Amino acid sequence: MGVSEQIFPPRRAAEAKPIAYDALPVIRRASSGDAGYIADVFLAARAAMTYLPRLHSDEETRAWIAGVMLPASQVWVAELHGRIAGFAGLRSGWLDHLYVTPAAQGRGIGAALLDHAKEAHPHVLDLHVFQQNDGARRFYERHGFTLVEERDGSDNEENLPDAHYRWSRFQLT
Repeated sequence: MGVSEQIFPPRRAAEAKPIAYDALPVIRRASSGDAGYIADVFLAARAAMTYLPRLHSDEETRAWIAGVMLPASQVWVAELHGRIAGFAGLRSGWLDHLYVTPAAQGRGIGAALLDHAKEAHPHVLDLHVFQQNDGARRFYERHGFTLVEERDGSDNEENLPDAHYRWSRFQLT
């Protein structure tokens, strides 16, 4: 008896389609032991954003993630094939961070993390994104976020123009 016949009754085995469970991201709450892997994702994703100035060393970034970001935020990681491939950081109704390693982009990991963030904040969720990050802007718009305002960047460390987006369960489309 084949695997599908063991799971499904014989009359349904022919209808069963294999599901690649290991191809779906597993979303879980981050722990302090994940800090190094989260930093790897953060550094790789931001390195691909060539317009960003490099303000901190890798060591400073890793210390900030472990000592500031993780303790101050609700951080969720997405594991793909047993490795952390992305993360989302939430704080006070804001999606402060959503990063997916470049090698894993386009596989639904960002969408899974964003859906999880919406579940954690089921009424309203705000975020900032750099105006130059056209791909992220299109991604958020596809997932129901609307532009609130564009800003000059004077409120972010990079001093780059950004955009404030908001998702609301009750917004009119």
